[in-house]
Amino acid sequence: MTPIRVVLVDDQSLFRAGIRMVVDSQPDLEVVGEAGDGAEALAVVRQTRPDVVLMDIRMPVMDGLAATAELLADPDPPRIVMLTTFDLDEAAARAIRQGASGFLLKDADPEFLLAAIRTVHSGSAVIAASATRELFAQFAEPVAAVPDSYRDLTEREREIFALAARGLSNAEIAQREFLSEATVKTHISRILAKLGLRDRVQLVVFAFTHGLA
Repeated sequence: MTPIRVVLVDDQSLFRAGIRMVVDSQPDLEVVGEAGDGAEALAVVRQTRPDVVLMDIRMPVMDGLAATAELLADPDPPRIVMLTTFDLDEAAARAIRQGASGFLLKDADPEFLLAAIRTVHSGSAVIAASATRELFAQFAEPVAAVPDSYRDLTEREREIFALAARGLSNAEIAQREFLSEATVKTHISRILAKLGLRDRVQLVVFAFTHGLA
């Protein structure tokens, strides 16, 4: 099995060293690069082509928000997880709205960090679902009109959408709806395609933005 390739971006070298030690201890994960600021991150990520980037928000030279915006404009960008010291960080909410795949507290347990990398890579759930929903409840933007694309969802797809918007994983939706996980995954893929969304956390953002949460 090919390991999940990870790049670490943080201006504190000691913090990066600790994260690298945790990540590299796993047979299915591999740190392929590090950067100390956003500008350096652009070069490292474009050179190494990782699957997942752990991106600090506040850094010198170029912050994590600017670096994330640039990387997400690239073709086939990696999944980007924002690192923050605050659980209700408006900057993290902005990064996720622009396409980041979630956020993590910098003092998260090592086991949670590892699970988060695997989760965002697989796309089967939202990292820290309840915290993510709380983040968007705290920094909600004015409710926008529901787009026509949502009306194109079938009744079944809207049911699955509602559960995914609450942060339920594929396994949890499957259990609740008496479906196989494979069927749920297919429904989620169709929903994301119809709504033009990149991943599940963007589905949560869509739900809050359009008053569907």
